[in-house]
Amino acid sequence: MSDDHVYLTLAEGHEDDTRWAYGTGFEDPLHGVDTTVPEGVDATALAAECVALADDALVSAQRLAEWVTRAPELEEEVALANIGLDLLGQARLLYSRAGQADGTGRGEDAYAYFRDAGDFRNVRLTELPGGDFAFAVVRLLVLSSWRLAHFRRLETHPDPVLAAVAAKGVKELTYHRQYAAEWCVRLGDGTDESHRRMRAALDEVAPYLGELHTAYDVRDEVADDLRQVTEAAGLPLPVYRPLPGSGRAGEHTEHLAPLLTELQGIARAHPEATW
Repeated sequence: MSDDHVYLTLAEGHEDDTRWAYGTGFEDPLHGVDTTVPEGVDATALAAECVALADDALVSAQRLAEWVTRAPELEEEVALANIGLDLLGQARLLYSRAGQADGTGRGEDAYAYFRDAGDFRNVRLTELPGGDFAFAVVRLLVLSSWRLAHFRRLETHPDPVLAAVAAKGVKELTYHRQYAAEWCVRLGDGTDESHRRMRAALDEVAPYLGELHTAYDVRDEVADDLRQVTEAAGLPLPVYRPLPGSGRAGEHTEHLAPLLTELQGIARAHPEATW
């Protein structure tokens, strides 16, 4: 199976070729959306869901930003940077919704810059060091497939704001997954060295798959995506080897704290600064 075939298969049912909507588009996904938390929706649970999803996106975006000036080609630097901007846009909307839902009125900066590592609820796969390009695209494939499957379900969430953010995110995540799938097939079915690196990347990601499926039960959707891509690339499916602990419970690797120090340093050094 060619990488073009995988691209088209994963894109099936998503003919809209909108890409990097936050980086290149100006449509407000919340225009006309009632921001009142609907009756029957648990505001505390809604805020927690938004924070967790935003943390996943923010930490992922920070890791992707590390590829600027480091990617193998300029085109890939631009692609990864724009994918990161998509995720940053999702994080901003979700943090804002969390502040509305929990009644604190906190803005996005309060969540992003003024919480410590133990307060973050991102899954641990997002915070692992960047590694090589093979690891970057494997992680992107897994996370985008997982997030996309969950966002598709959130499109019918009773909270109209979260549903609108999810609908916007589905378009972006569909492209993120396709981009990663193309590169996974290209590298897996490439040279002996690129194939070896892809196998190593799959092995490195495998222990964190269980945590993803504990957070959201989308195992079948993710498994189907991974099966298509690995078969086309001549790679083995990653074997689940779950690790104890969960980022959703505030249990993180040693890599998150230094990443947040870099992300939050200027804001904390100048907390009263304005544009």
